[in-house]
Amino acid sequence: MTNIDPTQPQPDTPDTPAAAAAQEQAFSFNTETRLQELETRHAEVADAYLRAKAESENTRRRADDEIAKARKYAVEGFADSLLPVKDSLEAAIALPDASPEQMLEGVHATLRQLVAALERNKVVEINPSAGTRFDPHQHQAISVVPAAQEPNTVVAVLQKGYLIADRVLRPALVTVSAAS
Repeated sequence: MTNIDPTQPQPDTPDTPAAAAAQEQAFSFNTETRLQELETRHAEVADAYLRAKAESENTRRRADDEIAKARKYAVEGFADSLLPVKDSLEAAIALPDASPEQMLEGVHATLRQLVAALERNKVVEINPSAGTRFDPHQHQAISVVPAAQEPNTVVAVLQKGYLIADRVLRPALVTVSAAS
């Protein structure tokens, strides 16, 4: 006599050969149905993958085009703000018999236009006053001179510097006081 452990799963054994054939046919049908379901699902996932890949390629291509256009036309706004300055200079040249006072007034007006255009484009002057602490990130020391002020401070500005946003475009050329 065989002992059957009720806690262990028992194989489904059909009682008759006909039942065994029916069970095998049902298993075969379920397997084929499951296979068809999996193949359909695989096709759907593969299609979704290809669509997502194509969309990401299109997005990358559009971004590359936008970057190329941004680089190509980056100075468009800056150039647009400088056109009135050019117009003013051409108008001054067109007046050959203007008095020196008129020319000076025109030069001042043109300078104001230029300063406004630079400020609109975030180009800011670096013009440290005398006594300002020397900053090697914004200033370039041309010479060191003895001075009656604190050492390592600006004595005079020889040429203004400029920042564009927070980046130094050109450092200010300065004379610096020597240590006592």
